[in-house]
This record gives sequence, structure tokens and C-alpha cells, in this order.
Amino acid sequence: MRPVRGSRGFGLLLLALTAALLVVVLVAISLGAVDVPIADTARVVGHHLFPGWVGPLRSPAREQIIWNLRVPRVLLGPLVGAGLALVGAVLQALVRNQLADPYLLGVSSGASFGAVLVLVLGSGTIGGLSLSGAAFLGGVTTTFLVYLLAQRRGRVTPSRLILAGVALGYLFTAGYGYVIYTSPNEGEQPASTRALVWLLGSLGSATWSTLIIPALVLLVCGAVFQLRAGALNALLAGEETALSLGVNVNRLRVEMLVFTSLLTGAMVAVSGAVAFVGLVIPHMVRMVVGTDHRRLLPAAALTGAVFMVLVDLGARTVERPNELPLSIVTAIVGAPFFVWLLRRQGRAHEEALG
Repeated sequence: MRPVRGSRGFGLLLLALTAALLVVVLVAISLGAVDVPIADTARVVGHHLFPGWVGPLRSPAREQIIWNLRVPRVLLGPLVGAGLALVGAVLQALVRNQLADPYLLGVSSGASFGAVLVLVLGSGTIGGLSLSGAAFLGGVTTTFLVYLLAQRRGRVTPSRLILAGVALGYLFTAGYGYVIYTSPNEGEQPASTRALVWLLGSLGSATWSTLIIPALVLLVCGAVFQLRAGALNALLAGEETALSLGVNVNRLRVEMLVFTSLLTGAMVAVSGAVAFVGLVIPHMVRMVVGTDHRRLLPAAALTGAVFMVLVDLGARTVERPNELPLSIVTAIVGAPFFVWLLRRQGRAHEEALG
């Protein structure tokens, strides 16, 4: 597949992705355990956004389902999908490893450890923090530890980042595994069961208030990534090339480590650990727009947003009224695509060798 070339073609692509996002959001709000006509959905949303122009729906119960239950959940999907896709794209450039994803540096495991402590042992174990607060604290703590372990003579290298992240990831995974294993299995829904469900990913706990922090973090981190897109392009060409172009490589790595970890922690805190999004989406988008991060980052964010809305819609509707964890759906979609991508790259490598 040839990458999209020219500013006009890229602009049309972003416009198409934005339109697709609006459509899938409207459809996702309409569908669920109880389907609602799209016309009613559009009317409820229109009334809350433009109360002077659009009248209210005559069914208060249906309006409650749409505005207070469906809309926050569906809007959380694009935030999580865009955030994870951005982190994956940045990390793959930062450590120059195509297998890098938002959980490579152990931030997901650290955030999961904090959340599991609250779910199983109660909020009193972490100073009364909420589930999201504990998960975010776990992610930030992991970032700090990774940074300390990855330093050598004041510099941070990709190999040390990966090794430190993997080691801490295993450590925190063992930690929350032990907490779940030793928790009592009592009650209609044991704490261990709730923890396992959360670990597999869900947007079911979304409310209007839970959208604020992820949206703000995504806005700030996305802006920082876009401003540093040129430096990320230079880093792709190699550390020596980046240095010759005036990029402070060590500073860039530390800066990107902080912001990618912050964004990962914020998203994991509200959705649990959703696999494959940050790994697959950047690869998919690169095939269309190329490797220039000035184009890759906004396209990946929009594609990740659309993808996560569709994944959550599938999780809610495939086995209605039961709900599948998000990571099951993303693995079903992502694993075959990644296998195809590996085979495609293998054939390309063989052709290059003759």
C-alpha cells in the first residue's frame, strides 16, 4: 500500500477519520442492551448541546439511558483509543522497536497494582484513594522507578528503558497476582473476580466526571508529542543522526518517558489494561501515511479513537446482555492483523534480499 502523499490527501484522510468517528459514536450510543433509535439518540444529544434549537425527548427513561449512561461511556472510548495509539507510536520511535506498546515500560502493571489493591483490599490501603486515583498513582510511581533504573551516568538508553520497564512490569504483575490469589472468594461477586474483570479492560464505570482527567491529559500530551514530532523523526534515523541535527537525545527520551507514562497511567486508570491498541494501530496507520510523525500522530489518534468505539460496541453487543472484556475483543482483532503484518514484512525482506 502506498502512503498518502500531499497535504490535500492527508487533509482528506483526517476529515474522513473525523466523520467516521462521529458516525460510529452516534451508532454506539444507540446500540446496547436496549437499542434506541438513532433519531432519538440524535435528539437527546442535540437537546443537551443546543437546548434552544432542539426540544427534549418525551421519554425521560430513554433520555436517562442515552445521556447519563451511554454518552459518557462512548465518549471515553475515543479518549482511551487515541491515548493508547499515541503512546504506542511515540514509544516505537523512542526505543526504535516496532514491538513497543504502552505497556512496555511497566506503567500498566504499576497502575493495575494500585487498582487491584483498592478493589481487593479497599481504598484504606492507599490513603483512601479512589480506584482511578490509585491506578494513576501506581503508574506515576512506576515511571519514577523506571527512570531511576534506566539512568547510567546521567543518560537514559533505549535498552535500559526496556529492561527496567520489563523487570518492573513482572514485579508489579506478581504483586497484584499475589493480592488476587490470597483474597477471600466470598460474596455474590468476590473482589478477586471484580479485579480480574477490571484487568481485562472495561469502559463500564464511565461517568461524566471520569472524562475530565483523561481528556485534559490527552490534550496536553498530544500537543507535546506533536511539537516534538520532528525530533522523533530524527531519532528514527539513528541517535548519531539526531545529535547531528541538534536534538538533545537524552532530554528527548526523558521528556517522552514522562509524558507517555502520564498518558498511559491516565488511560489505564479509567479503562483497565486494554491490550493491542497501542501496538497495532501505529503499524496500521504507518502503512497509510508513512513514518513522518507530523502525520502519523494525528492519524493514529483518530484511528485509535474509531477503533476503540467499535471495540467497546462489540464488547457490549456480541453477547447481549452480557459484556465481554475489551482485551478479549482487541486480541481477537489485533492478533490476526499482527500475524499478517509479520508475514508481510517477512516477504518484503525476502524480496529485498533477492
